[in-house]
Amino acid sequence: MTQHALIDVRVVSVRDVARDTRLFEFARADGAPLPDGEAGAHIGVHMANGVMRQYSLVHAAAAPKSYVIAVKCDAGGRGGSRWMYDELREAALLQIEAPRNNFPLAEHARSSVFFAGGIGITPIHSMVMRLQALARPWTLHFACRSRADAAFYDELSSMGGTRLHFDDESGRYFDMAGAVKRAERDAHLYCCGPAPMLAAFEAATADWPRELVHVEYFTARAEAATAGGFTVDCAKSNKSFYIPPGRKILHVLREGGVTVSSSCEEGICGACEVDVLSGIPDHRDAILTAAEREQNKTMFVCCSGAKSDKLVLDL
Repeated sequence: MTQHALIDVRVVSVRDVARDTRLFEFARADGAPLPDGEAGAHIGVHMANGVMRQYSLVHAAAAPKSYVIAVKCDAGGRGGSRWMYDELREAALLQIEAPRNNFPLAEHARSSVFFAGGIGITPIHSMVMRLQALARPWTLHFACRSRADAAFYDELSSMGGTRLHFDDESGRYFDMAGAVKRAERDAHLYCCGPAPMLAAFEAATADWPRELVHVEYFTARAEAATAGGFTVDCAKSNKSFYIPPGRKILHVLREGGVTVSSSCEEGICGACEVDVLSGIPDHRDAILTAAEREQNKTMFVCCSGAKSDKLVLDL
């Protein structure tokens, strides 16, 4: 596996789209088209302060001339959004990673119901617009603390499938359980938003067919596996490594000269996915479904460990 290629881009435009939420548009520095961006996909943005963060694409397009992302400024965050707000201006140059998609849209579903909270509207906006272009049916439940926090408010509120909820106007939180209960039982359900909304969505869809439930996480879902005490064999490079307590597989492999692509190192971006040839991983990512975890055909080495004494990976 090779490191994900970086693309040199220029900032085309910067504009506010809601309170503390700003749109950034990037185009290739050489003017060529960018790689395809599917609905639900995200890109990695490499910043001059050494931070790399993933941001969902606002629009889905084939060979687009530009990418647009929405960034909500988090003063208490880890430095990504703050740097973009304070430093990133039109004409600035930086590098990005091509889109990956861990939150794909089932374009031909008979019915699609979306639940978005706050900045979680970003990937769902691209999905809604894609279905609108395909003339496919959809319903969007968009919940924010206040109307001022609703990105794309004018655009979405004019569309018949949108249901808006604002905590400060209704005097209560969004009724996730009730909304899920009203959905058609063969509908595909999607959710992206803050942790409490995701927890409510998972509880409300606990008895829903798993293949119809789709969730996007912005933060790690579980603590990384660092118990160690097992061996990782790399089949292609013919190297073997002992993973001691307190260490992650990814870091030990890198120190041993094995190249592994990575970005978030939290199990949410999908960059470090590796095929498992034998052994039982201790899955800690927020990407694989329960069925995929049981199959143990793949794992994310930035955060996952091992339940067996040995893992053999296709590296």
